[in-house]
Amino acid sequence: MAYRETARVRERKAAQRERLLAAAEQLVREGGFAGLTIQALAERAGVGVGTVYRYFRAKEVLAAEVFRLATEREVAAVRKALAGDAPVAVRLPRASRVFCLRALRAPRLAWALIAEPVDPAVDEARLIYRDTYSDVFAGLIDAGVVSGELPPQPARLVAAALVGAMAEALIGPLAADSGDHATIDAITDFCLRAVGATAADKTTWSRAPDGVA
Repeated sequence: MAYRETARVRERKAAQRERLLAAAEQLVREGGFAGLTIQALAERAGVGVGTVYRYFRAKEVLAAEVFRLATEREVAAVRKALAGDAPVAVRLPRASRVFCLRALRAPRLAWALIAEPVDPAVDEARLIYRDTYSDVFAGLIDAGVVSGELPPQPARLVAAALVGAMAEALIGPLAADSGDHATIDAITDFCLRAVGATAADKTTWSRAPDGVA
């Protein structure tokens, strides 16, 4: 008779996998993807190397999964900031500030997600999630054009440019751990000008927004 896992065994395996991923992300927060090795993870999690390999057949598979989970969390925070029916000139700065503040509050992790030289599997995931971010901002731009808040423009192209500009602008501050609110304000002002939005009263979006971890 073939062995079938019980529900309890599946739950235990799922919990172990989650613990390993949490420990792996902590290693990335501390030392980037360069600091994430199977041996380091085994030591951090208090398990044998063989146990790690039972869940992740290679380091690049582990790294790609850590990247995916961390980036999905960041995309969700930006998506939340863009939600609602406030004017584009409020929602776009709110989302830009969420993107920047979350990055600057976890600079090593953000640098790893945005710019660190990585395995091909992680680099491929990075390109996919750049597209995901672009889709999120393109939806806002499209809505702004329809409502007349923004001039006609190719939403997908402009959104991709916005995401690329925000990420590129943060690389220096993240590497030097030197970002501040002036940096965030400059990036946010750029985003508004790039889409042709009329800036709202800054007091409506300059406070630290929800979604910042």
